[in-house]
Amino acid sequence: MKRAFLIFLVVLIALGTVGCSAKKDQETVGKVLLEDFKSNPDRNVQEIADRIINNEIIPFAGSVMEVEPGFLTGFDNAEITGFKEGAMFSPMIGTIPFVGYIFEVEDDTDVDSFIETLKDHANLRWNICTEAEELTLGKEGNKVFFLMSPMSFKETAE
Repeated sequence: MKRAFLIFLVVLIALGTVGCSAKKDQETVGKVLLEDFKSNPDRNVQEIADRIINNEIIPFAGSVMEVEPGFLTGFDNAEITGFKEGAMFSPMIGTIPFVGYIFEVEDDTDVDSFIETLKDHANLRWNICTEAEELTLGKEGNKVFFLMSPMSFKETAE
């Protein structure tokens, strides 16, 4: 009897370990949208942002708007400069912890330094009532993808 219980316990622990490690490899909102960004690097920032906000993973009505260098949503009190064209994509309802940008970096701006600036000033809790779970950044040529979002839009039982 003890032996059967021990075998059952070992199997249970093994399955629990496999289940927990599988969660690490799941597709997050950021990973899916970054891949979408990387699949269309030749489009302008507005077209890329329009495509991303209409991705099937996004369950809300979103909007896209052009942005200029200066104070931008989602960043602490820092002016974001060094880009010649930018588009912000976000939900029409402000309580969802989701905001993203596509930037086309100025010719004389180092793309990796620009990304570090974004990362340094990003505030996952920019939205007073909610907090993003994930910060995703990427680049293709002189275009930069920036996103603060939930890991998933699926409801989970807690």
